[in-house]
Amino acid sequence: MTIINHSLKQQIEQIVGRMAEVIILDEQGCTSEVSRIMTTEGSFILKSVTKEKYRSWLMNEAKVLKDMGRQKSIPLPKYIGFFEDKHSSHLLMSYEPGSTLTAAIHKAESESEKLVLIRSFGQFLNRFHMKEVSAVVQNDGDWLKRQLSTAREYVEGGLTSGSPQLLRFLECNKPDPVLQTIVHGDCTTDNVLVLDGKAHMFIDVSGMTIGDPRYDETLAISHFHDNPAFLHAFYEGYTRYKVSREEVSYFEGLYEFF
Repeated sequence: MTIINHSLKQQIEQIVGRMAEVIILDEQGCTSEVSRIMTTEGSFILKSVTKEKYRSWLMNEAKVLKDMGRQKSIPLPKYIGFFEDKHSSHLLMSYEPGSTLTAAIHKAESESEKLVLIRSFGQFLNRFHMKEVSAVVQNDGDWLKRQLSTAREYVEGGLTSGSPQLLRFLECNKPDPVLQTIVHGDCTTDNVLVLDGKAHMFIDVSGMTIGDPRYDETLAISHFHDNPAFLHAFYEGYTRYKVSREEVSYFEGLYEFF
């Protein structure tokens, strides 16, 4: 998708040393191309996007990593640099060991090993939602109102698969509010890194802000609905709240716009 041209190569090498090798990673996001860059100073991750919608997401991810890195209370990749040209945007960050939770569950050799991973995910998300809200994290008031407003912009601009009918339903049937916490914003098993059998780090953090924790929780269990053992293991770790079926349906509907 994105070629590291001469100008981008120069900008990267000014920060992290001469490039020795660039490897396109097997595990890719839906919105970007992800590469591992080997340089004289070590290994780094370069995330590149070309579509305008996703360029704004990448810029926000860069801001989150840069701002949150100052307090170091949440395990995230380290921000290295952000580069833009007329056609693309690129985020350079530290390379972090481990695999996604999705891949770890797939590779697990036994049911018990899978349950340990999922329980660890629940514990990790529970600790995250219990953290004190930091002034570093964006807090513009009503998170759900902002999400619905953005969803409407996407519908009107033809930038989403979510339908106008679904959006109207969500606008008219908002769930009762709960105490907002820090949220990941796209808390699927693809966006959690596992190391030594435990969930230990978030990636893809463009949506990290102050918001409704039920959204994170809904996305976290999205692949566990048909497996009672997996769902039970998650809630052995995540003990602060359990979303209702109605809440799951609502927030899954909201996710369709993003």
